[in-house]
Amino acid sequence: MLSSTYKFFPPELSRVHIALFANVQNAPDLRSRLIKASTMEGEEGEKEREAVNFAFVDAAPIASLLHLQTAIQQATLALTDESLRTKTVHSEILWTLNNSNNISESIKRFGVSDSSKSLFVVRVAGPELSIDDILGSMKAAIQGEEVPIENLSEITDWPLVCKVRNPYIRFDYMYIDNVQSQYYKVSNDPAVVELTKGSKGEAKEFSEEAKTVINEIVVSSVAMKNVMS
Repeated sequence: MLSSTYKFFPPELSRVHIALFANVQNAPDLRSRLIKASTMEGEEGEKEREAVNFAFVDAAPIASLLHLQTAIQQATLALTDESLRTKTVHSEILWTLNNSNNISESIKRFGVSDSSKSLFVVRVAGPELSIDDILGSMKAAIQGEEVPIENLSEITDWPLVCKVRNPYIRFDYMYIDNVQSQYYKVSNDPAVVELTKGSKGEAKEFSEEAKTVINEIVVSSVAMKNVMS
């Protein structure tokens, strides 16, 4: 698990904990649990919501750790500015990752789904919570194997990243014809042309140069979302 301290945020939001789990076996149950916890009442409901008080992010459409960290920082900043578009900082992370303002779509694209096999689990908290306690709570919620975050390079689904960020990217050619073209400006980039030319949509065919370009696009998109929204 990666634990970081952000001194520029209030103490209660200054610690960010990120763990990556692979071979997740309980995605459908976890998804149902999250839905149920959101509507439970009383002390039992509070206890259950605390047990799943994380952002559960499908790792497949995440291009890099920086991609995720940018969303976390933007969501935390929104909370400090009292400008959340969703109910919690953790759901705001999912909203920030998505390229539209539709909250339900954000959860569908980036949250845990019945088919999720790899998940990032994120907790934004204060220093009063120990690393061991947080990791223990993560492992209690996830039936899977905690793996090094560096393993993301083996998990990222690059065709899915392109589909999520821009539905106009195709694998035989590329064109951009929506609002994102106003600030992406990558349709003629040599690396992206290489990415799309002759590709069958398999992640192994994406060159490292192309991955770098796509990562820069999605990170910039996330960083600019609150400004553009």
